[in-house]
Amino acid sequence: MGPYDSSISSNSTSSACSSSTKPPPPQQPPEQMDHLLAGAGYKVRSNDLTQVADRLEQLETVMVKSSPGDFSELGNDTVYYNPTDLASWVDSLLTELNPNVTVHGSGPGDVSDPDPDPNGFNNNFPVNMNNNNNMNMNMNVYGEFGQQVVTPVEEDVSIRLVHVLMTCAEAVQRGELSLASLLIDDLQGLLGRVNSGCGIGKVGSFFVDALSRRVVNSPQNGVVQVDLSAYENEILYHHYYEACPYLKFAHFTANQAILEAFDGQDCVHVIDFNLMQGLQWPALIQALALRPGGPPLLRLTGIGPPSMDGRDPLREIGLKLAELARSVNVRFAFRGVAASRLDDVKPWMLQVSPKEAVAVNSIMQLHKLLGPGGPRGPPIDLVLDWIRELNPRILMVVEQESNHNQPEFLDRFTESLYYYSTMFDSLDACTAQPEKTLAELYIQREICNVVCCEGSARVERHEPLVRWRERLTSAGFAPLHLGSNAFKQARMLLTLFSAEGYSVEENEGCLTLGWHSRPLIAASAWQAIPKPSAVTMGR
Repeated sequence: MGPYDSSISSNSTSSACSSSTKPPPPQQPPEQMDHLLAGAGYKVRSNDLTQVADRLEQLETVMVKSSPGDFSELGNDTVYYNPTDLASWVDSLLTELNPNVTVHGSGPGDVSDPDPDPNGFNNNFPVNMNNNNNMNMNMNVYGEFGQQVVTPVEEDVSIRLVHVLMTCAEAVQRGELSLASLLIDDLQGLLGRVNSGCGIGKVGSFFVDALSRRVVNSPQNGVVQVDLSAYENEILYHHYYEACPYLKFAHFTANQAILEAFDGQDCVHVIDFNLMQGLQWPALIQALALRPGGPPLLRLTGIGPPSMDGRDPLREIGLKLAELARSVNVRFAFRGVAASRLDDVKPWMLQVSPKEAVAVNSIMQLHKLLGPGGPRGPPIDLVLDWIRELNPRILMVVEQESNHNQPEFLDRFTESLYYYSTMFDSLDACTAQPEKTLAELYIQREICNVVCCEGSARVERHEPLVRWRERLTSAGFAPLHLGSNAFKQARMLLTLFSAEGYSVEENEGCLTLGWHSRPLIAASAWQAIPKPSAVTMGR
């Protein structure tokens, strides 16, 4: 039974009892508190949500009509109220500001509403709140770690914004695009009444935009292309790297694990599944230069998208890295491989030598292979199969710690709203501009893909660490324990980088980076179990 369902009880009046002893009174069911508001620190029964919203709307009307003197008098008494009990708190404020407002009804959650909202979209949405069990978001608007003070009116609007978002997502899942379009209009109005610069206002604006794209531009198969050019994506990636510690954590952790895997090897080869601007590799080159006994020969193969503007960004990055390697006396060779999709890469393109110690580096790339398969099979299976054939000493995997690959649209919408709300909370700790703004646009691109796209166009198919463990183990890989050095470096990175709130945790040999209690990305290391054919060939 969902939170909006009414509890129905019947009282028997029958006297047909064999004993005159009175039966014990029926046990009252425990009150079910709304998970979303409970996570924000407020105690509201799930079946009272509509009534509380009505009271907050009455409070808004009364506050608009009240004089400044009323508020100064009220300020002397608010210390006696308990705002965590949201319903009682609002009732107290209504009574203080306007004694003529009556709060009554047949039950504790009933309230009179002399002026209902004529648009019909206020508080009576048929939301299936069973999908909101994980929606106790740490949003700045009313989160435990929020830094701003908001009015009860804005809190009311924020609550309604989340609920209408969920209702709109349900309409999209049912294919009721006309209703979804009306709800988007209502969402636009709600966004105008909250602070869109942070908290649920910022996150909500991105999700409303994504829903609007899907509803307005969606063909029958639900596929909406929201791709950026490779150059635009590089710019946003760089600012995302600078604004928050997630990519830095991924690079530092991967480099430490690769460095340990290359210990004692004279010829090493790193295959990077997403070279981008090569931000990860200067630190590894410098670490290899300081290795006891001298640096090895380092080969780096960087995979990236084909250029559409006549530039050769892979070669440009390779030249810069070669210059750095030369300056620290590391023998270095670079090869760029241009491919639109990772499953377009063939092993022969990488030119791996049997004498090399190989490391495969995948930073938030493997989830893009989880889409529907072609004639040759699922892309993820094909790529993992040829990675195993390379017999790397280490496969480094860093992925978002979330499940955005669920088949039902509403399920992944709910999960993504929760995940990205936490992500934006963490970004509020960043004070650098314009890095923060452009980092938010980088995340918005992911939100658009999760919400707008279906089929092969949906590439942001994030899955949690437990699913990657299952998939990589079944594909012929054994886990490698990320050592204490990787953990210490990650903790040091956070100390140097950012404010309180970020946390590094160890999870069965893997490392996760999160915001407060919510893991957001996970790093794991793997070693290929050689195939029988590879063993007989002496690899």
